[in-house]
Amino acid sequence: MRAVQAARGTALTGAEVVSGSDHAERQAASASPARRRRVGLLLVIAVVVLATDIITKSVVVATLTGRPNIRLLGGLLQLTETRNPGAAFSIGGPSTTVLFSAIAVGVVVFILRASRQIRSVAWAITLGLLLGGATGNLVDRILRYPGPFRGYVVDWVQLPHWPVFNVADSSIVCGGILAVFLAIRNVRVDGTRPAAPGGHADSGAKDGAGEPPPDDPQDDPPAGDGG
Repeated sequence: MRAVQAARGTALTGAEVVSGSDHAERQAASASPARRRRVGLLLVIAVVVLATDIITKSVVVATLTGRPNIRLLGGLLQLTETRNPGAAFSIGGPSTTVLFSAIAVGVVVFILRASRQIRSVAWAITLGLLLGGATGNLVDRILRYPGPFRGYVVDWVQLPHWPVFNVADSSIVCGGILAVFLAIRNVRVDGTRPAAPGGHADSGAKDGAGEPPPDDPQDDPPAGDGG
């Protein structure tokens, strides 16, 4: 009888190992499409921000250069054309243009590397805004006067008591605010949260449509044999 029980226990242990391996493979297979969707969302947002920034700057340069400001909403909003050699919102000066260009390149590279692990929709939106904004101003620094990586950024939106800015600047600020919010909430790029003291980490691993994986019937304890 003991030999039979030992044999049963060995068979059950092997089944549990196989079941655990299959479950891990199912989770990995479901994670890949989810990651691709998040990366796709990130890139779509970045492209929309970049295209909007380039188009608006081109229109502003073509229509507002050397002309008086356009006052809207009773002067609350003004459209103007300025060239900014520094960072967002006219921070810095001509001597810092190369430095900010290098920072922008670093931000773009970092976001592209981080996108390989992304599974969070909120982080996909956040990184998409940051990537689109950083790339938009970087295009100006590469292509505009006075030369590559020294070019001045076109700013054109002016509010009372606020530096002149553009679409890329707004995108960077919104992305930064979202990043701080997600950091406060302890939401990681892969969608997980760190373990609370005395608790367990929230892995965020879910099957297909976002539901927890079903229990494997092989994980149930074996019925007694009466002996």
